[in-house]
Amino acid sequence: MREASAIEHEVQPRIGRPPATIDGRSIPEHLVEVARRLFAEQGFESTSVQDIVVAAGVTKGAMYHYFRSKDDLLHEIYAQVLRMQTERLEAVAARDLPVVDRVHAAAADVVATTIESLQSTTIFFRSLHQLSADKQREVRAERRRYHRIFRAMIEEGQREGIFRTDISADLCVDFFFGSVHHLPTWWRPEGRLSAEEVGESFADLLLASLSVNS
Repeated sequence: MREASAIEHEVQPRIGRPPATIDGRSIPEHLVEVARRLFAEQGFESTSVQDIVVAAGVTKGAMYHYFRSKDDLLHEIYAQVLRMQTERLEAVAARDLPVVDRVHAAAADVVATTIESLQSTTIFFRSLHQLSADKQREVRAERRRYHRIFRAMIEEGQREGIFRTDISADLCVDFFFGSVHHLPTWWRPEGRLSAEEVGESFADLLLASLSVNS
């Protein structure tokens, strides 16, 4: 009983109605941001729910109102990035532009936004194997949706005779995104190339590999 009381005192639960925001963020956004920082500093496995609620200044009850576990927090860290990238991809795919320009814009964007969200993507891919099987399937389904939109543009270019047809669109997508997922292993903010420059270079390389004249 003493231990439970000590924990409750340490968390310092708020009296009365909980605030709508903390530091300008909603409670879920604040929890995700705190979890992202702790996962980066301590690792996912070494960070407890207690660590998160103490750092966030909320009760466990407040956290469990929004997230069932720290697995849900880890999933949301990556889901935020993927939702943003999917929305941007859908906007690019819907533009009234030649398919070459749309593929280039989409490829450059996913590289730049991955680099800009590098802490989130690094944490997630480092800890993906620790998620439940259900959560892993959910993430893969979300990523497949993104890849389908991207692949459809490549297939469009192949139908128009602009892109090579001797390479399958599936293989091209797998190859390109394998390179994107490798970014956390080598890109550094103090390096010579900015996120936008790396994105443009990756997009140029992708289109060069797809060109019928390559």
